[in-house]
Amino acid sequence: MNERYLNIVGLAYRARKCSVGEETIVKDIQKKRAKLILLANDIGAQTRKKITDKCKSYNIPFEEVDDRITLAHAIGKSQTVAVAILDAGFATKIKSLLGK
Repeated sequence: MNERYLNIVGLAYRARKCSVGEETIVKDIQKKRAKLILLANDIGAQTRKKITDKCKSYNIPFEEVDDRITLAHAIGKSQTVAVAILDAGFATKIKSLLGK
């Protein structure tokens, strides 16, 4: 994976332009605050289904990225399986770095 996107995720987290935690992410999707959802590739099946179904119904893009340890390390938290990017600029840059 391109590690440069992890730097942008870390910047977004420090700028308070992203949210973590399943319930918080679902609320941000429902309120259309989330611009992009990043999912760890080792996320649990139930959590993956819940978040991806919400993304599809509210037309929010989502990407599957590295494992939970790598994603958590990027934002300085432990065991993070999903991150919601709340800023359009950060979301656009991350998508371009992921090649989407």
